[in-house]
Amino acid sequence: MSVDQNTSRMTPVTSEEELREIVKSPPKAIAEKAIDHIDPQSRLFIEASPFLLLATVDDEGNVDVSPRGDPPGSVLVLDDRTLAIADRRGNRRLDSMRNILRRPKVATLFVVPGVSETLRVNGHAVIVRDAPFFERMTVQGSTPQLAIVLTVEELFLHCAKAFLRSSLWNPQSWPDRATIPSAGRLVKSQTGSRIPESVFNAGLNLDARRNQY
Repeated sequence: MSVDQNTSRMTPVTSEEELREIVKSPPKAIAEKAIDHIDPQSRLFIEASPFLLLATVDDEGNVDVSPRGDPPGSVLVLDDRTLAIADRRGNRRLDSMRNILRRPKVATLFVVPGVSETLRVNGHAVIVRDAPFFERMTVQGSTPQLAIVLTVEELFLHCAKAFLRSSLWNPQSWPDRATIPSAGRLVKSQTGSRIPESVFNAGLNLDARRNQY
């Protein structure tokens, strides 16, 4: 693979001192805004969120980010330091879970539809296979076999700028779906398979409908 001229001429930043020459330090109130617990208003935000991103890391430092979705209120706030996140049916790769077993530090980002601010919650995770609260995680008659229990070490509000710049919640900014590769086309491109795109799409759509819980 040839080296693109755009990347061959890049000037890397190699130290925090150099970085701070470009981006000045934030005000003290922003630099120290993280707290180590779930305050009452953050609890309401978490309970309203149907979607979060979970970041984990493996032994070699490779980072994985996994989307997690459920009806609002499905992430349980067990107390002011502890969250419980159900593990639902997926592709069975267990990327996040295997990483947690090796390195239990995780980061999460809670999103509420139509709200441009997000909530970042970081801490220490453990995987549990049974607990008194599992029944509270039942959705559509399905109780999870596993859950991630997160002990909060850092929590803070993330501002709205990224969502505003991207116009993420503005339907008028959304692309025409026909111009975006389908899941089947992406699989074909990534694997080089000769299976028709329509076959992949039919199988993926069926699995998504039938195997949510």
